[in-house]
Amino acid sequence: MDERRDSFPPAVGGSSLLVIFAVLCLTVFALLGLATVQANSRLSDASAQTVSGYYAADCQAETILAQLRSGTVPEGVSVRGDVYSYTCPISDTQTLQVEVRVDESAYTVLRWQAVSTADWQAEEDLEVWDGAS
Repeated sequence: MDERRDSFPPAVGGSSLLVIFAVLCLTVFALLGLATVQANSRLSDASAQTVSGYYAADCQAETILAQLRSGTVPEGVSVRGDVYSYTCPISDTQTLQVEVRVDESAYTVLRWQAVSTADWQAEEDLEVWDGAS
């Protein structure tokens, strides 16, 4: 009795394909989640930097206002009648512009505004479809 046993390689069945597909999907979702976390981290860092820059400029503007109320005019403050105006840098592209009317015992804030100082250029060559093929 000569029995020959032929060994066959294991067949890759549907369950193995399903596991491979599941691992591939989980890997793609993990990479997408990582990219989202990195984008959120960059956005929160930029937001924190912007907020801290604004509050530093606000503190500087309040210090200048306190000096104006005490009767001294700091360097960089322009005077037009009883209206004092000055700017404090927030970032490379923004400044805090302040205009204050100071009377003898009172003051009125006329302008306390963050303004963009970046150069803006209109786009002249915008391609618009005219309806023709």
